[in-house]
Amino acid sequence: MKLLENKVAIITGAGSGIGKATAELFAKEGAKVVVSDINEAHGNSAVDEIKKEGGEAFYIKADSSKPEENEALVKKTLEKYGALDIAVNNAGIGGPLAATGEYPIDGWQQVININLSGVFYGLRYQIPAMLEKGGSIINIASILGSTGTKFSPAYVAAKHGVVGLTKAAALEYADKKIRINSVGPGYIKTPLVVSSLDKTALNALVGLHPIGRLGESEEIAELILWLASSKSSFVTGSYYPADGGYLAQ
Repeated sequence: MKLLENKVAIITGAGSGIGKATAELFAKEGAKVVVSDINEAHGNSAVDEIKKEGGEAFYIKADSSKPEENEALVKKTLEKYGALDIAVNNAGIGGPLAATGEYPIDGWQQVININLSGVFYGLRYQIPAMLEKGGSIINIASILGSTGTKFSPAYVAAKHGVVGLTKAAALEYADKKIRINSVGPGYIKTPLVVSSLDKTALNALVGLHPIGRLGESEEIAELILWLASSKSSFVTGSYYPADGGYLAQ
């Protein structure tokens, strides 16, 4: 039997990168996957690829920074599939790069709205939908959820917030069969990362990881799959880095 046979999963930011890799893996493991992304072309393309491989998927456009769109996402999922068993709150942005004393206010607000408030809004509407049967929620944080870096104060603050929010929510719902965990990827070789850096900067980024390379989206998806499945049934409130040794230094 497949790990997620007959489970229904929402994945935000599933049009590319880690979200897309997770959606594809979930579908291979038997889940009915709701692909959510603000980019319609990317979202529909991800659904098409899943269906070509024999999986079940459905696209719903949603802006994770808006509470009403998170609410509508869950409502439409329940209308389509009649249940919600798994949610992966993955949508996020990097934001501007600047020192804290010069950081643009609108940039701060955008990063916090998407990367932190967006996760809260997801939880706010996903949890009630899981209360009857239980479920598993995985919030995508970052290695920067437990350490800092220069020139990304909003991103670091948001990802620290995701780790804390995950722990608080996990404690609240541990006795209600809802497990809530967070994942802390290192730097992953996504199209966004690769296209935004020149060769020198990319090599410098690789050098921060003792394993000697950037991560692959599929590697993070495997960890998310484990947390989504019954194989992690005694795990909640935890933060799992997957970082090629970054945080061990």
